[in-house]
Amino acid sequence: MDKIDVFNHFMPKEFFDKLHDIIPGHMVLDAFARLPALWDLDEHLRVMDKFDGYQQVLCLSNPPIENLGTPDQTPEYARMANDMLSALVQRRADRFPGFIASLPMNNPDAAAIEAERAITDLNARGIQMFTNVKGKPLSEPEFHQIFEVAAAHDLPVWVHPMRMPDHADYASEEKSEDEIWFTFGWPYETTACMTRLIYSGLFDKLPELKIISHHMGGMIPYFADKISLGFSQIFKGEVDKNPVADARGLKKAPIEYYKMLYGDTSTNGSASAMRCGHDFFTTDHCVFATDAPFDPEGGAHLIGGTIDAVNALEIPGAEKEMIFSGNAKRLLKLN
Repeated sequence: MDKIDVFNHFMPKEFFDKLHDIIPGHMVLDAFARLPALWDLDEHLRVMDKFDGYQQVLCLSNPPIENLGTPDQTPEYARMANDMLSALVQRRADRFPGFIASLPMNNPDAAAIEAERAITDLNARGIQMFTNVKGKPLSEPEFHQIFEVAAAHDLPVWVHPMRMPDHADYASEEKSEDEIWFTFGWPYETTACMTRLIYSGLFDKLPELKIISHHMGGMIPYFADKISLGFSQIFKGEVDKNPVADARGLKKAPIEYYKMLYGDTSTNGSASAMRCGHDFFTTDHCVFATDAPFDPEGGAHLIGGTIDAVNALEIPGAEKEMIFSGNAKRLLKLN
């Protein structure tokens, strides 16, 4: 059964080398140097070759483009990254049927222009954003124009969580301990971002917008019933009436907007998490993704574990095929 991985990570070697000049001494440079499958194409392909019928829609890795420089500098970096990924896809379309555009989100006008260029001129299959732009929520009106570009082309927006160790776990501290920023902070970031986008009215404004929320939607599937009974609703509303949603002018119950999202299968190979996520999003709104190559085996552990977790779902083979490749072909308009 063919598999199209829609949320993984790769950084062209030339771009990785450029980062040493752009952000010298940054923590990711030393870390990424220890993971050659992230930037060495031969090593990346060697890992991919372990799995039959496996392809990737390429996504640029952290750090976000907006964290690489000033609003005047980052548009150039985005163009550079997108041009490199596009060239790789053209050269190796047998392994990479497409790529996702990265954007200079600290310059929203330039980001909208680059999104249009990448989709129209480079055949990007959508755009990638992070859950916040240097601490600013994606729900801010200045970013809506970028979502409008994706919606106009009927292509998805990929949203990746963004939180670093300097985001403290408690107000009395200055940094996160025990990697809480990553293990639990990232699922929270995704959930908070999706919630702010929903309550901003974005989906009422752009009802056809398609968002792929990383890591099976973060916390969303596991707290679906809590979503359906908000704090104010307990004291001031009714079982089917949320006063906060009413005050924001939402046209539907909040849970219905969460159901409009797409969850990817990146659950680190957890079969139980996969079942919960699939139960919430359903087959039609699940897409295959692994988060490769971010494991000690250059992605092999995540790819293999994710394939096993999808196969463990007690659903017909035709539905598994939709998750592995069919939904990606439809959403990304892949030939």
